[in-house]
Amino acid sequence: MGYLKSAIGRKQAMGATGLIWSLFVLSHMIGNVLILAGPDVYNKYSHALISNPLIYLAEAGLLITLLAHIATGVRLTLKNKMARPQKYAMPTNGDKAARFQSKWMAFHGTLILAFIITHLITFKYGTHYSTLVDGTEMRDLYRLVVEVFQNPLYVGWYTVAMVLVGLHLSHGLYSAFASLGVYHPRFSPCLNKFGYLYALIVAIGFIVPPLYVFVVAKGG
Repeated sequence: MGYLKSAIGRKQAMGATGLIWSLFVLSHMIGNVLILAGPDVYNKYSHALISNPLIYLAEAGLLITLLAHIATGVRLTLKNKMARPQKYAMPTNGDKAARFQSKWMAFHGTLILAFIITHLITFKYGTHYSTLVDGTEMRDLYRLVVEVFQNPLYVGWYTVAMVLVGLHLSHGLYSAFASLGVYHPRFSPCLNKFGYLYALIVAIGFIVPPLYVFVVAKGG
């Protein structure tokens, strides 16, 4: 416990929990893209997830890591503000300057949390439709997704949220690797570029399905 109360321990805990969620959002994004393959493929994928008994363990683990990530982030933010109660007279530049995303991590992190809550309410606990796929009755999540993404306001909110997720990832991945000791001037720029590329792929991967569904639904 003493280790987790130290500045290094908290930063490493922040990095580790962030990496776990980074991997989760990537896998979740890949699953979402399957909606482009049609209702049967998407419903079979979602059914395979929710019917797996390990899903409860996975959800518990994600919840614990999310709460730990939030709590650690809040503590580090407050500690940094207490350490520097006054803004610098002149902003720093160059390598020592805080990256643009880092200044807004708490802000878009809060919006992302709000999105996660509304997302769960909308889909996980939303209207339950049933369908038959290959003789097996399962939840027709595809139908619910299509209904929700016919609402331009929700599509807009979803798109903005995914842009924020991308911004969060682009800085968070780099910071996580640095906090966990994966840092060297020689390959640090590569990690930085990897963070941006990873974030871009995840954000685009999440944004494409709702836009596709919205256009197809309106066109049909």
